[in-house]
Amino acid sequence: MSMQWIVLIVIVVLIVWIVAMYNKLVRFRNQVKNAWSQIDVQLKRRHDLIPNLVETAKGYMTHERETFEAITQARAQAMQAKTVGETAQAESQLQGALSKFNLVVENYPELKANTNFLSLQEELTSTENKVGFSRQYYNDQVLHYNNTIESVPTNIVAGLFRFERSDFFELESPAERAVPKVSFS
Repeated sequence: MSMQWIVLIVIVVLIVWIVAMYNKLVRFRNQVKNAWSQIDVQLKRRHDLIPNLVETAKGYMTHERETFEAITQARAQAMQAKTVGETAQAESQLQGALSKFNLVVENYPELKANTNFLSLQEELTSTENKVGFSRQYYNDQVLHYNNTIESVPTNIVAGLFRFERSDFFELESPAERAVPKVSFS
């Protein structure tokens, strides 16, 4: 009879352990999903600001149609992206288009003095910072989740219940990885 109790206790402990590991993995997977939704919120905010910024600039920048079209197209692609990889690539293209736009703005001092434009540009800069923080938080959560999935003994439960690794939100463009050049001349 005592051997039966020992086997029963081992089975119960094993079941409790599996349930605990499963719940831990679910919690981490949900934290990754939550972190991604925070990025999504900030990207939506960015996507909503861009048309206002472009419309304000159009009145001043009559010869820059190509720049406006590039931003509009990049924004549309970014809004249609579904996966983390697609979003990272589309956002990289959008960032490039916005960088070109900011360079062109330098040629229009009257636009740079427009309070509405300055307000929208400040709002976009603030949103860019929030996107950056959200990306960092997301990648931290992905790292934690992926480490848990790959670590012994939780990897057994992860494999049993088909928990899959999450993708990091990485920079696609080599230009975004480059160190900015600072010049005081």
